[in-house]
Amino acid sequence: MNARILIVDDEFQIRRALRNALAPMGYEVLDAEDGSDALVKFRAARPDLILLDLNMPVMDGLEACRLLRAETDIPIIVLSVRNAEVEKVDALDAGADDYITKPFGMGELLARIRVALRRLPMLDNVSVPRLKTEDFEIDFAERRLVVRGKTVRLRPKEFDLFWHLAQNANRPISHRKLIQLVWGPDYGDELVYLRVLVNQLRGKIEPDASRPRYIQTEPRIGYRFCVPESALQPESGGEAHRAEPPAALR
Repeated sequence: MNARILIVDDEFQIRRALRNALAPMGYEVLDAEDGSDALVKFRAARPDLILLDLNMPVMDGLEACRLLRAETDIPIIVLSVRNAEVEKVDALDAGADDYITKPFGMGELLARIRVALRRLPMLDNVSVPRLKTEDFEIDFAERRLVVRGKTVRLRPKEFDLFWHLAQNANRPISHRKLIQLVWGPDYGDELVYLRVLVNQLRGKIEPDASRPRYIQTEPRIGYRFCVPESALQPESGGEAHRAEPPAALR
């Protein structure tokens, strides 16, 4: 089935331009004129991806993003004239997966949409199917995280990051490599994306996120996921567990 995309923007001309660009590419296009309308359209049509403006009446894009993210894990791409880093951080904290500054080229937008909708390929030779520490336990095959006795929901991007950190446990991973592993090979310079995602994951698994024990910063390099070797649980018999990897879209 072709992907269904919900465009949320208070300007009719922008909604029309996006519809005219997306429909010929095979996408089914819906639109909403503000955040409140977006919630109604989302609940009725269950789109696969949302393009969301920030400056809107009735309910702005940030509030709409928070409410949508509470109900769904589908990709949300923010389209905004705001280009300050603080604006991007606010949008990412609200649950956005990507942020494109207006004006933008349609080729760039189409590429970002394809990346957001793409599932990651199967991974062979998975070395760490499960992790268990005194603070949390995660089964990657079951996509289940328990933190200090309570089940915790992970967003797809948080799960992706956790997955790649675990497969490289106790080794430093560069910022650029992590960005490309989580968002795709066309990314690499979006350091703010990674910082926000790391902070979100730390907030869920660390006893004290301000003094991280597990996801440690490697200055000028990237991050290191630090766990004792006893926490890494390969399959019995020494064979690697082949589990479905994190999905870019659930």
